Amino acid sequence: MKVFTLILLLFPAAFLNAQKLGEMAPERPPEVFPPNSWGADFMFGEGGFGLGTFYRRSISRTMTEFVDFSISELKDEREVQYTDIFGNTTTPDKVNRAFLFPVNFGIQYRIFSESIIENFRPYISFGVGPTFILTDPYNREFFSAFRASQIHYAAGGYIGMGADIGLSKTNLIGISFHYLYAHLFGDSIEELIGSYRNDFGQLYISLNLGLMY
Repeated sequence: MKVFTLILLLFPAAFLNAQKLGEMAPERPPEVFPPNSWGADFMFGEGGFGLGTFYRRSISRTMTEFVDFSISELKDEREVQYTDIFGNTTTPDKVNRAFLFPVNFGIQYRIFSESIIENFRPYISFGVGPTFILTDPYNREFFSAFRASQIHYAAGGYIGMGADIGLSKTNLIGISFHYLYAHLFGDSIEELIGSYRNDFGQLYISLNLGLMY
């Protein structure tokens, strides 16, 4: 009798616990972030350090349009730089320094939006636009050489991927990777003696910092 009474007492409690374990937690609504963002890119490429700025505007939860602009140095893959004991650097056979100024308009598409938590928002991106290449003579001092600089015109674009990190609705933090390509119109650029190029490509890793509003 005592055993039967104990079963009667425990059975409702076990049933209630089973109900609790089986209940589905209600789905959290997706985070809604401000549609506009503006900020800076700190870039590390094959040619060295670069800086950029960007503006993004959300079209939908997964699609964002953007425009960006950056400045970085171009280097021929055959360049070899030497540093003396006084910290002075020199690159044998170098004729011109070259700097890349791309302006790109593009689309950023968020991937895995339904399966990855909101504080890590990966995306793929694609952009195209005009590119300007500035060259100046390497045999002149860095700043004074700009007086003899020339502007060259090109068309370019890039493909890339990256991710925005965190749940802040005001500060944007992200990291991205992209490969940029540009084709020069007109005369080729001579970076090293006897080495002329019309096509340029570089891989960049960028830290993205900005504001959302």
